[in-house]
Amino acid sequence: MIHLELDEEETALLQQTLEDCLSDLRAEISDTHSLDYKEMLKSKKVLLLKIQAALNESRLEPVHG
Repeated sequence: MIHLELDEEETALLQQTLEDCLSDLRAEISDTHSLDYKEMLKSKKVLLLKIQAALNESRLEPVHG
């Protein structure tokens, strides 16, 4: 497991980048006709959503120091 420390600006940029990527993926999934490629994109989306959830959870945890 990797521990990553980000300041507020870095966190906001990462969140926005994830949102942009997920939005692009949603469009690409709906426009894709190849079932294999569509499944690969869906798997990628699941991983990105997992990263996004972990990022959101980490923002709610108190900082220990």
